[in-house]
Amino acid sequence: MNKGKLIVFSAPSGSGKTTIVKHLLGKEDLNLEFSISAASREPRGEEEHGKDYYFISLEQFKKHIKAEEFLEWEEVYRDNFYGTLKSEIERIWALGKNVIFDIDVAGGLRIKHKFPEQTLAVFVKPPSVDELKRRLKQRSTESDDKINMRIAKASVELATAPQFDTIIKNYDLDTAKEEAYQLVKEFISK
Repeated sequence: MNKGKLIVFSAPSGSGKTTIVKHLLGKEDLNLEFSISAASREPRGEEEHGKDYYFISLEQFKKHIKAEEFLEWEEVYRDNFYGTLKSEIERIWALGKNVIFDIDVAGGLRIKHKFPEQTLAVFVKPPSVDELKRRLKQRSTESDDKINMRIAKASVELATAPQFDTIIKNYDLDTAKEEAYQLVKEFISK
């Protein structure tokens, strides 16, 4: 596993990383393909298997872990696992594309650690924790308990920002999108 570039976007839920990643995927000159993560949870809202995530059972997820088939994985919440299958990266590199990730901070840092020269690790910083909470409530996809769990986790995640190659402050989405585009364009041209 040593072929293309790896572009990691990590941030607390509600920071705008998914919106930024979708924007970058629309830029053909970057030659990016989205790394679809595996998740041991049920789909939310309009999410689709094989597009947003590979939704697999908790039992199957644990079998993949045991077989060492993940590049990285994390138990984000109790019995709620997320990870990147090695086969997903190989699939994208076989297409001759660069891999872009939208993953949690622990997974993002693991990828950077495993492939330090090939990886650009970007942390998307929200304007404030209050703004995060507002955005998560606006989604209307999760209970107040889940939102409060995400907010509690956000404080821990924000502390990891200095470990990333760069931090994009998402105070204005259009500015953040353009900054992300320029960073990625420069990195893949090296």
